[in-house]
Amino acid sequence: MLDYVTDKVQDEKRQGEAFSPFVNDPNQYKKRFYIESYGCQMNFADSEIVASILNKEGFGATGNLEEADLVFINTCSIREKAEQTVRKRLTEFKKLKKEKKGMLVGVLGCMAERLKSKFLEEENLVDIVVGPDAYRSLPGLVEEAEGGQKAVNVLLSRDETYADISPVRLDSNGVSAFVSIMRGCNNMCSFCVVPFTRGRERSRDTESILAECTDLFEKGYKEITLLGQNVDSYYFVQEKNDETITFAKLLEKVARVSPLLRVRFSTSHPKDITDDVLHTMAKYENICNYIHLPVQSGSTRVLQLMNRTYTREWYMAKVKRIREIIPDCGLSSDVIAGFCTEEEQDHQDTLDIMEHSRYDFSYMFFYSERPGTLAQRRYRDDVPEEIKKKRLQEIVDLQNRLSLESNQKDIGKIFKVLIEGDSKKDPTAWKGRSSQNKVMVFPKENHQLEKGDYVMVKATHCTQATLLGKIIE
Repeated sequence: MLDYVTDKVQDEKRQGEAFSPFVNDPNQYKKRFYIESYGCQMNFADSEIVASILNKEGFGATGNLEEADLVFINTCSIREKAEQTVRKRLTEFKKLKKEKKGMLVGVLGCMAERLKSKFLEEENLVDIVVGPDAYRSLPGLVEEAEGGQKAVNVLLSRDETYADISPVRLDSNGVSAFVSIMRGCNNMCSFCVVPFTRGRERSRDTESILAECTDLFEKGYKEITLLGQNVDSYYFVQEKNDETITFAKLLEKVARVSPLLRVRFSTSHPKDITDDVLHTMAKYENICNYIHLPVQSGSTRVLQLMNRTYTREWYMAKVKRIREIIPDCGLSSDVIAGFCTEEEQDHQDTLDIMEHSRYDFSYMFFYSERPGTLAQRRYRDDVPEEIKKKRLQEIVDLQNRLSLESNQKDIGKIFKVLIEGDSKKDPTAWKGRSSQNKVMVFPKENHQLEKGDYVMVKATHCTQATLLGKIIE
């Protein structure tokens, strides 16, 4: 499961975001489209694929909802709250449609796949419903909807990776970009809808990934994040030389595009991340020392119910191995409170494994039963909501302490930071991230630097979420 947009632990997260207006010349397009994206990083990357397809059909991007001819919402089904947010926005779009004749509203992504029938039954709520494997059909669907018909394509694919489509980086700081390396998921975690909404796992052609990374670097980008539901299971056989490319090999090939191009990845499944990956990370300075390693629960019994295929002890041994090979590796996680049958001891096991792993930050939720999942079919959601919320608060409180302690340990250390732009709170300061994915803020002073530059920064003090420092000559 990819990193999901949540709470206050990390200040760079986004709950729902529209694309910024016009990277391309706005005058070259006669029609406008507007997209809001919710959920995981893969959804944001998919919206860039959609933007590329629409550009070729004569639609330009806009950040102004009122001037849009096409309005899309790229949806997430991982939590009930995300679906509620989407429904609220669709109701607001419906009101706007009454004021602007000819406007079309579409739903993309995981909710489109899961709730296609409901969307079509709700009068005038949406005109277009498109699943995550059907974006190539958008031009035809738009034409169909313009003719007054409801347009739908939610068919899943066993081979679609959009490898030949160059994403339009409309929502970008010009420094960092997402690169999708695979789609779908074969891990049938009992709480997760992804295998049902995004289909089976398939890896993208290695050469197309390298070409996209090279193109981004040549255009001035300094950091790419390789995306997949489970990047460590990447597997591709090159036809030209019959070479088998594992994730470790792919990581090395991307790192060799340029030593000035930082490489990140998300997400790793604990059962699949290998020593080869860890040794590759240790070998290349431009592969960031940061791993997102979802634990979900610290209880072996609950992990078995979740179908996570590892035990508590196995996970702790993996964390130990990461620390052995990459001593300064940043580590984050996903944690679920109140899964089916969870008892107080299971919850205490989760708190204990968090203490053991010393996460820098976490994405934290209480369990939300999703229709169609294995858990919904097999188990009863029997933990009362007030207990779920209580346990989640204890998890959040612990993570807040761990985050602060992690930052306090970094005071006095010097980090290589990639400048991402101005600090949101102080335009006289830069904001960037360390290799360990920690946000760092530091005064610009009289240094001749700009966005996209690397700089050495000494951490002088901190908050729970941010390292504060100064540039070292």
